[in-house]
Amino acid sequence: MDVLHSAVWVSDMETTLAFYVDELGLEKTREFVSGDGARNVFVAGESDTEIQFKYDPDREEPLPAPTVYDHVAIGVDDTDAEVERLVEETDCRLRRGPLTSDGANARVAFIEDPNGYGIELVEEFD
Repeated sequence: MDVLHSAVWVSDMETTLAFYVDELGLEKTREFVSGDGARNVFVAGESDTEIQFKYDPDREEPLPAPTVYDHVAIGVDDTDAEVERLVEETDCRLRRGPLTSDGANARVAFIEDPNGYGIELVEEFD
């Protein structure tokens, strides 16, 4: 077995893609409209695991659902520099950090994407 992707609903697909593709540097891998009419766009980094964004302008459920979703982790080369750049360029909210996590053997920070979802930036130590 393997993890293929995680799917999350978004409130604005273009803003979401600008954040994940243009700012975080992930690559758009595929797109389709599903049987329920939702636009589905997948992004990935260097691994095969993808994030699936789902968008339907008629969806009435609020985003995000913080009691069931915590965060997605994105590997970076320099956590401090990425936090500084992202906060400055996108005005994203910094939830916590940057800080050194001895347990994870990494420098981490938690920010929010344009939909309010948590993103953990992880700079793994050698």
